[in-house]
Order: sequence, then structure tokens, then C-alpha cells
Amino acid sequence: MEKIIKFDTVKQYNEHERVETLHPLVSVVKFDETPKLLKLRAYFGLYAIFLKLEKCGDMTYGCQPYDYDDGTAVFVGPGQIYAVDGGKDLVVSKGYGLVFHPDLLKGTNLAKVIRDYSFFSYEANEALHLSQKERNSLVEILKKITEEISLNLDKHSKTLIVSNIELLLNYCMRYYDRQFITRSNVNKDLLVRFENLLKNYFESDIAENLGLPSVSWCASELNLSTNYFGDLIKKETGITALDYIQSKVINEAKIRIFDKEKSLNEIANSLGFKYQQHFTRLFKQKTGITPNEFRGSLN
Repeated sequence: MEKIIKFDTVKQYNEHERVETLHPLVSVVKFDETPKLLKLRAYFGLYAIFLKLEKCGDMTYGCQPYDYDDGTAVFVGPGQIYAVDGGKDLVVSKGYGLVFHPDLLKGTNLAKVIRDYSFFSYEANEALHLSQKERNSLVEILKKITEEISLNLDKHSKTLIVSNIELLLNYCMRYYDRQFITRSNVNKDLLVRFENLLKNYFESDIAENLGLPSVSWCASELNLSTNYFGDLIKKETGITALDYIQSKVINEAKIRIFDKEKSLNEIANSLGFKYQQHFTRLFKQKTGITPNEFRGSLN
């Protein structure tokens, strides 16, 4: 099995990239100044943002193929595995890497909100695809961070470095929101696959064996992380992925309730409910009446 490199400190990452460590908790690496083997499998105990200005090998992230091309940003959070396989030759790639230790954020506003940047927890296959103008904006912020790191540290250094990191993350959040729109064809194709996934779920005996389809199960089947999948469904439909799934469950329930030869308990079990009362509660929550009342209204 291929060896996994561990990057628990900024210094360890810098040594791998063959650059000097100017700050113990944060570093910006310009890749075209550091020739390297583009074959890497690494565990990160750090936050990392890789701005790639060209495609440089097949990428996996969270053990899944990554939707990745030139002009993209990739985000890695502490505890995640990141891998690139670009062959065995020593090459010069174009782009930037920003790594920072969680300790850099202690006592700052960013420490409180870092979890809100959900792209750090994406474990599957959606990079941030950037226009030239967007790339330029991020590069300018990275240059500001680099400038601060290269200065002698003073009482303002941490505030200015973290503020610029937060600014960069906010721009990335804006660009991700834009991406949900500009990549609408990809998103709509995903919705079709989601619909078919739920259709097959209820047409087979999966529900009886696994229970109700969860958001995380659906995301995994579609090779997406739970967070990205949830964000995409909300953007495309205006409701949460859980609400979307529950609406499909209720629609399927209404169809099955027509079959009066089956008891409501049998219907509940076939839909994946462990207990009939859970089925009754959700049905009434979504429709305003109980399954039994709905069946009676069909007479």
C-alpha cells in the first residue's frame, strides 16, 4: 500500500515543499517555485487550500475521484486524506497552496465560524471552478498573506493574517454560490439521478432492509459528501434534502394506501418505518391528516 505522508505541522508541509518556514502556524507556497513529484497521498492535520492554475494529475479526496480541472480551488480540513497522482516525473506545476494550523485561529472570530465554510468538509468530488477574474482575486489575497508572513511578527500580524484568510474564504463562499448556478446542467443531472435513486429504493426491498433513505446514504450513492449534496439540493429545489426525501416518502405512501388489502402497518414497514406510529406522525405532519383518515377519504 502506498505510504501516507502526515502533515500535522506547517513546518512538516514546508519541508516537503522545500520552502522556508517563516511562521510556525501558516504558510503560502507558490508551486511554480518548488519542483516536485506529482504523486502524493497525505493526511492533513491542517487546513489547506490549493489553488491550481493547471491540471496536474488525477486527484482523490475522501477516497473518491475528484471533479477537478485547471483553474480550480481544493479545500482540505484537519483529519482528511488528499491524494494526487500525476506520474513519477519531477515537474513544475502552477498554483498556490495555503496551509494553516487550527491553533492560528484561537481567540479569533474565524475560529467560531470556520465550520460554516462547509467546503472544508466535502469528502467527494466537487472542486471550486474559477474564472480568470476570480482566480486573480484569490491570488491577490494570497499575496497579501504572503507579505504579512514575510514581515517581522508584531502584535498586528495574527489579526491581519487571519482577517485575510477569512476574506479569502468569504470570496470562495461567494464563488461556490455562483457555481451552483453556472453548473446548473450538472446539478439538474444530479437531481435526475437522485429521483431515480429514490424510485429504485422504493421499488425494491431496500427500504425494508435498510429503513428510510437517509441524506448521507443518498449522498454516498451519488458520490457526494453529505454537506455538498445538501447544499446543492437546497439551491436547486428550495427545500432541504431531508424534506425532499420525506416528500417522496409521503407521495409513495399515498400510492400504497390505495391498496386496501394491505394494512397500514405493512405499508409503513415496506417504506422503511420501523414503527407504524412513526409513519403516522410523519404523514400527519406533512399532510395534516393521518394515513387512516387519508384512506377513508378515498371512499
